[in-house]
Amino acid sequence: MTEAPTVLWFRRDLRLRDLPALLTAARRSPRALALYVLDDTLLRPAGKPRLDFLHGCLRTLSGQLDGRLLVVRGDPVREVPRVAEAVEASSVHVSTDTGPYGRRRDGAVAAALAKRGVEWVETGSPYAVTPGRVRKADGEPYRVFTPFYRAWLRHGWRGPADSSASTVEWIEPPLRGESVADGPDPLFEPGEAAAMRVWERFLDERLDDYGTDRDRPDRPGTTLLSPYLRWGCVHPRTLLADLPDGAEALRSELAWREFHADVLWHRPETARRNYDERFDRMRHDSGPGADEAFRQWREGRTGFPIVDAGMRQLLAEGWMHNRVRMIVASFLVKDLHLPWWWGARHFMRHLVDGDLASNQLNWQWVAGSGTDAAPYFRVFNPTTQGRKFDPDGDYVRRYVAELRAVPGRAVHEPVKLDGGCPEGYPPPMVDHAEERQEALARYGAVQDTSRAARRRA
Repeated sequence: MTEAPTVLWFRRDLRLRDLPALLTAARRSPRALALYVLDDTLLRPAGKPRLDFLHGCLRTLSGQLDGRLLVVRGDPVREVPRVAEAVEASSVHVSTDTGPYGRRRDGAVAAALAKRGVEWVETGSPYAVTPGRVRKADGEPYRVFTPFYRAWLRHGWRGPADSSASTVEWIEPPLRGESVADGPDPLFEPGEAAAMRVWERFLDERLDDYGTDRDRPDRPGTTLLSPYLRWGCVHPRTLLADLPDGAEALRSELAWREFHADVLWHRPETARRNYDERFDRMRHDSGPGADEAFRQWREGRTGFPIVDAGMRQLLAEGWMHNRVRMIVASFLVKDLHLPWWWGARHFMRHLVDGDLASNQLNWQWVAGSGTDAAPYFRVFNPTTQGRKFDPDGDYVRRYVAELRAVPGRAVHEPVKLDGGCPEGYPPPMVDHAEERQEALARYGAVQDTSRAARRRA
């Protein structure tokens, strides 16, 4: 009698190398069905860049499996049991999803499978250390990055799993699935092999200068791996295993991703609400004026060149340099006095690497409502930031066509040019010095209200 196959449900792990769930599935049965579910609950908030990249990754993964990836569309609570029943699977294997929606969905899928006598098996996660495992001695979660980082390093992680396309025999899908049509070539070449090429090129050419160049949007100094990590085309353990001693800057950046996932695991409501509830009292601008300011920010028409370059890069490429993400976020929250979740939602709509934990909690870090103790004092001066991290103006000129004829660092203050701003480019929409004081006053009011509440208590 032929042994019952397993189902390997791919989610944020669109690869075959270093995939613990694949090894677990292989221990249960030599045969497996590869499954991906197009879940509209997750895909609806995603914009075209992220969907194009996802579809490219699915096509690439299917090619690695000789076309044996079954792609279905619908509610996983219905679709996964339907597929498992069609192949008479004994178990369904996944990498653990630690996000708020993923945890609820997986509980419902596991219950639906149990009714059919099919086992639900979780192995590994998209992180080197699964969120929830690194805790203080008293069992409480970490609320500040630096002590989390030290504990994360002490905890350690396993080496990469020895898995590949040949780990199991992939069976032909018994059902007709969705076709993933070819789309436009995305900015990032999709798939596992592309991720490894990007990583190896970084190790060879940019790792030595990463500590300084990662903050320079005018230079190719970052890893460019964020879309691949978001979709699991490469696992962070693979990267950590390749890092030489002394590469602490990159190791720390990978740990930030893990920290934010850990925070969201413990506090799932922070995907939509302030981590620090004191900031629920923050006064934001509202009404038609706020809506118009938000439109100018979204379109890259603020009159602050480094902000406009970043916002236009986002719209054109579905990606933005990390330093510039902080600059444009600070401008929205502290110069325009708009809610961080407006910007976070816009980012999630357009970013190819849009990741709920990293996106929402990085926005909260900038807004001051997150895990850091006193970030409300950080009000980035966009002009100073532009001069410091794009000193020759190359990044701005690349994305702001109206300023391409402005030489050197003068591009960061076009309003001071003889004759004012070049034709078609707007003057600054706000006075940064005035808005900085306004922001500090509003943040100060939050602190004063909190102190008064504590005294009354």
